[in-house]
Order: sequence, then structure tokens, then C-alpha cells
Amino acid sequence: MMRFLRVIQKWSSWRCVFPLAALSLGMVVVYGWKPTLSAFFSHQSVIPTGQVQLLYEDDTSIIPANQQSDESACSLPNTVRKLHRFPQIRFNFSTPVFQWAGSFTEKAYQRLRLLAPPYGWMGIPPALVRSTLGLLSSPTSGHLVERRSPDQCLRCAVVGNGGILRGSGQGRDIDDHDLVFRVNGAVIQGFERDVGTKTSFYGFTVNTMKHSLVLYHSDGFTRVPQGPDTRYIFIPSNIRDYVMMASAIRREYVPTGVDFGDRPKTYFGNSSREHFRMLHPDFISYLTEHFLKSHQLTDSKMRHLYMPSTGALMLFAALHTCDQVSAYGFITTNYAAFSDHYYDSVMTPLRFYANHDLRMEGLLWELLHHQKIIQLYTREH
Repeated sequence: MMRFLRVIQKWSSWRCVFPLAALSLGMVVVYGWKPTLSAFFSHQSVIPTGQVQLLYEDDTSIIPANQQSDESACSLPNTVRKLHRFPQIRFNFSTPVFQWAGSFTEKAYQRLRLLAPPYGWMGIPPALVRSTLGLLSSPTSGHLVERRSPDQCLRCAVVGNGGILRGSGQGRDIDDHDLVFRVNGAVIQGFERDVGTKTSFYGFTVNTMKHSLVLYHSDGFTRVPQGPDTRYIFIPSNIRDYVMMASAIRREYVPTGVDFGDRPKTYFGNSSREHFRMLHPDFISYLTEHFLKSHQLTDSKMRHLYMPSTGALMLFAALHTCDQVSAYGFITTNYAAFSDHYYDSVMTPLRFYANHDLRMEGLLWELLHHQKIIQLYTREH
């Protein structure tokens, strides 16, 4: 406990600066935020800016009764309910994680059309949302996987791309999990000993996927992970994600927009509709409100840039669908000891941009690890 408090106090002493290279404007925007220990012990009903809310809550009341009876002994809801000694993070396991064919209703549209992506459907033609979600009609489209049995303990590894993994030798441990999540520029070839080879889910926005293929091509990210056991989780950050996913399922060229003419097969192979998922806007809103509500959301000029990182969204998707979750390659308190990515050819310091709040996320990972909600991979050097 004292070690954990010292970690938080150490982080609290740093002044966080978030530079954004706004290329189109030729300008740099700088933010400052100083997290405090008191932020982690707030009992307020609304999350203060830049803080993580911790509440005492009887979370059995927010787990549907039909789910409670089917929980395995090692389920995360069970783990959370056992945390009596420490204020527990406010999970709501009834929030839908994924969109599917039944997600588009008149009531849902009237509500979500008022919220911009990734928190809603504002600016996206309703016919496109309806037709795209209508393609997610597989029995598994609305959830992660079919469990072998109700009492199966589903162990998941979420693998970020942090430099802490270089030379870690964690590849075998990662692959030993039932499911492995990867994100963005997930280079595998040449780093199998450190990051493993299995990819069960690849999480991305179309923008981050295509940028990763360009930015990290020379590092070895020459194609998106493909294979019969690989599935794809779209983060609905804007209209591109709906158009690309619909085109991928229909196996046709992208008919319109920024990605006009793209051939989805190049990215996803011959994957069938069963291989595609899309996060629910309500899930992203819930995560942002309960866990990832950055101070950056209070800046009226820049708030539209912020959203939780791809890694954070995949980690929480795993936390709401798996029983035991391990996180590898995520930011830790000693991030400065490692390069930005594990595949960097030269030491490159981690950079902080205004579209994400990685320091806030790092504090949260430490807290979740301390409460044994996740197993966070750390090392000294």
C-alpha cells in the first residue's frame, strides 16, 4: 500500500505537458496538468476534470441477474466485489461493449445523433449507420467470443507497443493467454520473443491503422495482422470507420469518402462478418465519464481533439468481456527509461500529444494493478 502511495505521490510531483503538432496549422499547443493524490479518493458524483473517480458501490446491482448466475469463479465482477478494503472503481458491466444489428433503433438514433463520434452518430447519415450495423448480424457480433462453458475462466492479454517490451522476453507468457489483443502498429516479426505471435483481436480506427502502415512500415509493420483466428475491432471515431467496415464485410472497394477506392481485403484478407466488431458509442462515453475524463475536455477550443487512446479502449473492452486481464507495453511510472516503441531502432522518448492523456491513463493502470483488477507488466530498466 505504501509503495503504491509513493508511486502516486511521485507522479503527482511532475508537471505534465502535452504538445500537439498541429501540422495543418503549423502550430504547437501546450497543456499543463498536475494530478494529485486526492484525485484518486474523490467521492463526488461528477468526475472532476483530469481526475479518476473512485466510489464505494454495490456493483452487484449493475450486473444483470442473468449474467450473475453465469459468472465463472474468476470473473472480474467477482474480483471487484471482493475489494472491501479500498474504494473500488465504478464499473458498470451492463453497458454494451459492441454495436450490432439490433443497436440501431429510432430511440437510439434520436439520442446518439446529438453526440459527435466516437460518442455518438452526429454527422453520419442514419442510412449508413443502419446499413452498416445491419451487417453485424452474426450471433457473435454483439459480444467478444462464445465461451466453451459458463464457468470458463477467460484469460486475456492486451499488448500495447511501448518500449518496455523490448528485451522483455514476455512473448511466451503473452501467447499463453486465451485471447491476445493488439493495436495500431503491432510489429511482430523479429520481436516474437518479446511480444509473442498470437493475435486474436486487432483494435484500431481507420485513421490510426492507415497512419501506422505508413509511419511504421520501415520498422516492420507492413500489414495488419491477418489469419483465420484474427478478428477486428473498429473504434467508431468518424464516418470512415462505418464506411470501411461495411465495405470489408461486403468485400467491395470503398465507394466514397477519404478512403475512396481502397480495397479492404488488403487490410483484412478474406475475413467474414463473424470476424468484425465495432465498439458501441455508449461504451466509449461510459469509459470517458467514469475512468478517462481528461482535463483536456474542459478546453472548448481543443476538446474535440481528445479521445481515450486505442490501447485504453482495448484494455477496457477486455476488462468488460474477459475474466482475467494482463496489460503489456502500456505506460508505467518509469516510462522515461524506455523508448516510445519496442521496435524503435534508436532510443526515442515518449511524446505526449493533446489528443490523448497518457499520463492520466498511466495513473489509472497503476491503480488497477494495485487493486488486482489487471496485471500490469513492469520492470525497472
